[in-house]
Amino acid sequence: MIDQTAQHVGINGRLLNSVVSVESGFNPNAVSPKMAAGLMQLMPATAERFGARDRFDPNENVRAGATYLRVLLKKYKGDLSLALAAYNAGESKVAAYGGVPPYQETKSYVAKVKQLCGCGE
Repeated sequence: MIDQTAQHVGINGRLLNSVVSVESGFNPNAVSPKMAAGLMQLMPATAERFGARDRFDPNENVRAGATYLRVLLKKYKGDLSLALAAYNAGESKVAAYGGVPPYQETKSYVAKVKQLCGCGE
């Protein structure tokens, strides 16, 4: 399902699988301390923005998260580090710092996803 969604949305399947792995460990019922939920750990506003009514529905969650990731990749002109940093910390944080925010969690997240994916720049 993740690979099909990646193909449908137009992003790299390895990348999408890597994001799901790091975000939730493939647990569709995962909930973070900040209330992000599901396979791609969507915040309520992000889920609403991308049409996922049920954040715990794997298909809706992955479709919305993959679409958001595609939007971020386009916004940052294919810069994977910036797109992943925005997915993790938020677009406003990437804008505020003019790049990957200096948060250890975000730097680690970007590195883990890129390593799993083999999508290093």
